[in-house]
Amino acid sequence: MSNTATVKTKEPLIRLTKRSTMPMWTKILIRAVAILLALGVSALFIFFITKLNPIDVYKTMWNGAFGGVNKAVKTLHRNVTIRDICTLLLLGIALAPAFKMRFWNCGAEGQMLMGGVGTAFVMINFANKGIPNGVLILIMLVASIIMGAIWGVIPAVFKAKYNTNETLFTLMMNYVAIQITSFCVAKWENPYGSNSVGIINQQTKAGWFPTIFGNKYALNIIIAVVFMIAMFIYLKHTKHGYEVAVVGESTNTAKYAGINVKKVIIRTMLFSGAVAGIAGFVGVAGVDHTISTSTAGGRGFTAIIVAWLAKFNTIVMVLITLLIVFLNRGATEIASKFSLNEHASDVIVGIILFFILGCEFFINYKMHFRKKAVKAEV
Repeated sequence: MSNTATVKTKEPLIRLTKRSTMPMWTKILIRAVAILLALGVSALFIFFITKLNPIDVYKTMWNGAFGGVNKAVKTLHRNVTIRDICTLLLLGIALAPAFKMRFWNCGAEGQMLMGGVGTAFVMINFANKGIPNGVLILIMLVASIIMGAIWGVIPAVFKAKYNTNETLFTLMMNYVAIQITSFCVAKWENPYGSNSVGIINQQTKAGWFPTIFGNKYALNIIIAVVFMIAMFIYLKHTKHGYEVAVVGESTNTAKYAGINVKKVIIRTMLFSGAVAGIAGFVGVAGVDHTISTSTAGGRGFTAIIVAWLAKFNTIVMVLITLLIVFLNRGATEIASKFSLNEHASDVIVGIILFFILGCEFFINYKMHFRKKAVKAEV
């Protein structure tokens, strides 16, 4: 004769399940609510900590990115915003194929720096060779692609051959790139002993992006748009893009389908590093006209947020990049206008980004709350 007893067991208070699908309008609604909540929490921070009017602060953020007191200032702000969008967008585009392959490339910072070093090398050493500016710019472009691709493929080879951790490897490559850049800056000091290259070819403007349609950043825009469209087509509508997606989903499935996984890893990181190198080319030839260890300025890490939020869709990256650049430009403006500690403006940006990133959790997962206890017999 067996004994039975009734035992009360409880489900977890909160249980998570991954969502299979969600209507697009629901995703948009969740993101819109997240932004509104972020603005509300930021307004409370602004009011209680800085004692400023939140509406005035938000207006200043807008003016810092797109507006100004007069037409000249407004045009300047917009051009600078567009300039920053192009560079950050290129880095996001560079990370898209690697991340889609689940190769966590955290080395865009170093790859951009090396592309910038290649660009600066050509600008400094070939400017007085009688080469037409258009040809010189093409040589600079090739140099940036080669340098960025080399810096991208090194960790890829080690990953493919020895299964090294790509996150740590690419992070460490950033530090090597910084030291190489420091060495080059010391070698190219102008004037000597200044610890700075200075503005390269300031008199001749050899290697500088030309002004097109009256806008000195027009070529930046053209390059960013071309690569945005090209990468979208590459990932969505080519055999190589399909292989990247399959390897990202499962290397075992890829091998079963006859895909050479090692080849795909190396090829994809060559491409990823090359595009990041082009971001360095744009940063040196089309923006700063100099090279330093701050040329990348942390944008290689910010681009990770861009690529992740856009789900590796380069078209969507335009909106994400616009938002992040708007926040950064706005934070700089409010710190200047209201004489705030720069960390206060960074807190506002951090709050907004926290809510935007956090809303992705509710898009990807569904929360189930405990309803009632379940009786089980033993």
